[in-house]
Amino acid sequence: MIAVMPMEFREALVAGGQVMGIDIRRDMLDLFGLHYTELMNFNRQTNLTSIEGDEEVAVKHFLDSLTCSKAIEIEDNWDVVDIGTGAGFPGVPLKVERPSLRLTLVEASQKRVRFLERLVSALGLSDTEVVWGRAEDVGHMVRYRENYDLAVARGVADLAVLAELCLPFVKVGGVFVALKGPGVEEELSKAVKAVGIMGGRVKKIVRMSLPWNYGDRSVVVVGKETCTAEKYPRRPGIPNKRPIV
Repeated sequence: MIAVMPMEFREALVAGGQVMGIDIRRDMLDLFGLHYTELMNFNRQTNLTSIEGDEEVAVKHFLDSLTCSKAIEIEDNWDVVDIGTGAGFPGVPLKVERPSLRLTLVEASQKRVRFLERLVSALGLSDTEVVWGRAEDVGHMVRYRENYDLAVARGVADLAVLAELCLPFVKVGGVFVALKGPGVEEELSKAVKAVGIMGGRVKKIVRMSLPWNYGDRSVVVVGKETCTAEKYPRRPGIPNKRPIV
């Protein structure tokens, strides 16, 4: 099924991709259009996103998600987990960009999980699993723990919290990527201890600007160097209430 897209959405994806050095292929346009249509239809029933308008959605959801693949070289056939994926960002656009990825979408909200299951089916995404649960619980399950080449998260919490939620999913030698805003330095200084305890080390921060003054992005890249202690992540809610700083 090929989505019928507003031309503004198509133009924003193509033009914005050119500005950012991202090649938006025709197959990506078709699937992004279908994702957009599903998102807007579902959003009329239950609020999944407050971002509206063809150009804004194209930039703030889709192109923003692809900053991850600009910051690091994602390899074919990687196992990727998206923690707190919401409406599928950044995980689904990364899968569409590189179809060989094996993708797991972890989401605690049941209504969002229903949307994600419908979305995965509508887009015909292979090797894609939707998991309903909190990262604190899922991260202790043998099937998911330290099983991923790449974990991604998009601004769902401070970096110290994200480190505890995400790094337990990453295998030694893998990477955790956090998509954050421009003022990441203070978060980073407070997160160094948590990153180290979880077995990680900050490798670099890649800074990018979204097109048309939609803001700046800091992509924090953390390498996984040693295994995470079994006691992490702590019980649901504790990482947010008592972050390791």
